[in-house]
Amino acid sequence: MAAADVQKQPAEPAPALPDYLSDPNAVLKDSSAKWRYGRAPDYSKTRKMFEETKSKSHEAGSLPELVQNLVKNWEVEASFKPEIQDWRTIDRENYSFAINGSDPQSAEHMLKVGTYNAIISPNEYYSPEYSDFGSSHKTFKRMMPTFAWEVLEVYSGPPQVAFRWRHWGTMKSDYVGFNNKGEKVTAKAHGGLIDIQGVTVATVNDKVQLQSVRTWFDPMDMFRQIAPDGVKKKESVDKTLVPDEAIDSERKVEIDQETRPLQTSTTTLPDRTKDAERLVQDTGRPFAGTDSKEAVAPGWSKVSHPNAEASSADAAEQSGSGCPFLHLQ
Repeated sequence: MAAADVQKQPAEPAPALPDYLSDPNAVLKDSSAKWRYGRAPDYSKTRKMFEETKSKSHEAGSLPELVQNLVKNWEVEASFKPEIQDWRTIDRENYSFAINGSDPQSAEHMLKVGTYNAIISPNEYYSPEYSDFGSSHKTFKRMMPTFAWEVLEVYSGPPQVAFRWRHWGTMKSDYVGFNNKGEKVTAKAHGGLIDIQGVTVATVNDKVQLQSVRTWFDPMDMFRQIAPDGVKKKESVDKTLVPDEAIDSERKVEIDQETRPLQTSTTTLPDRTKDAERLVQDTGRPFAGTDSKEAVAPGWSKVSHPNAEASSADAAEQSGSGCPFLHLQ
């Protein structure tokens, strides 16, 4: 008697990847989300520049490509979605962000001060103490309208993802910002490349949403490239104006240069990356692309501007060139 054919059960289909892993522009299609300027930003120029000048071409569906897409979608949400409940790329209950070993900060803190102010420490070129959300975006996005980002290498997979990245663009307009003395600093555009690199260790949940993001890089490397010969022009500004207005003002008066106390978050946040941070030690120098003698040691502190409410940058300047890790402190 012939053996009866055994009917094989069809295999369970693999669960679909979240769209923010497979598509770098996924969250830009969130029609129900509240957008900072009333509509989703236009990232077409940044994406075009990325495709034309990237240094890596990752295989579709590979871990480096998935990580790259996740971070790009996260940057869009951090820069342009003012409501935390609209962020799909993070585990809202367990999310925190820190630069160079500083105290972890919440998503609310980043929304309050802006992505640039959330990661740059006061220095002779720029200071979050004298900048607000609007002025910070004018400072960096006017100077460099397109600022592309790519993953260079991934060292470990979920749930603790360690990777090295590159952030680059062309300095097309003058750099204008406020330094640690409250002076308006101008560096003439040189039309050259600005290229920075760093290392990030991120913990993700089972939905591959970001829980903790710990990044190491040399913030001063960017400013050394912006003004290779140092700052040539410093001006006093009208201290009665908010930074978003002062950055465009021609009024020059003496300013109050008294040191302002640093403000740190009092929110208790989960920190699940103590073990993960050790992975960075296996990635070589954390400040890739800089001379080891000049590299700035970790320990940058985070501050928030006294003007708590984020002022609005020009709606016309909402082109997609935000910086996930300039998301510089």
